[in-house]
Amino acid sequence: MAEATLLISSKNYSSWSLRGFLLARMSGLPFHEQAVAADDPATRAELLLQSASILVPCLIHDGVRVWDTLAIAEYLHEVRPDSQIFPLDRAARARCRSISGEMHSGFSALRSSLPMNLRVRRPGFPIWSGPQADIDRILAIWEECLETWGGPWLFGRRPSVADAMYAPVVTRFVTYDVKLSGPCADYAARILTWPDLVEWTAAAQDEPEQIDDLEVEF
Repeated sequence: MAEATLLISSKNYSSWSLRGFLLARMSGLPFHEQAVAADDPATRAELLLQSASILVPCLIHDGVRVWDTLAIAEYLHEVRPDSQIFPLDRAARARCRSISGEMHSGFSALRSSLPMNLRVRRPGFPIWSGPQADIDRILAIWEECLETWGGPWLFGRRPSVADAMYAPVVTRFVTYDVKLSGPCADYAARILTWPDLVEWTAAAQDEPEQIDDLEVEF
């Protein structure tokens, strides 16, 4: 099978690029990364949530271009079905798609108030009511999935599309000192030791770009 290209933007700031990377790694599809400059106006607009659509990451494979992270997930599911990036069980698969879609289209207060930034820590960061409601909903999703499918990942013994979708949220909780307990704390610890996430986070430390608008500190 031909090697793919995954277009990404900033490893430090782009939660969507991280999701695309994790999905591609889980699928086992051979690919190489190609970075789009973080100071490109279109890329900057996406990172600052000022763009009408998210065009990065973009997977280029076998003459096909696929953007939008959920579309990438579905494409990888089709070309690499044995990777089981969606659960085999029909009910689990439906729930995986549902909570992945909720992450994809929702939680706007969390996104705007707690932007992804892997290089900083904000101890005691104030969490206002809007993002707190998003956090509460996310933790409820995690608790229900972990209880229903037994962990340690959201749908059992192996990572899925949903874990890739929620992994950047875990990094936000670390950055902004969001306290977790019980099964959610255990799940977050599992995500933070995911080798592909560890690799991505290490690379983010070496990026030269800094976007001042995303270096929030209240």
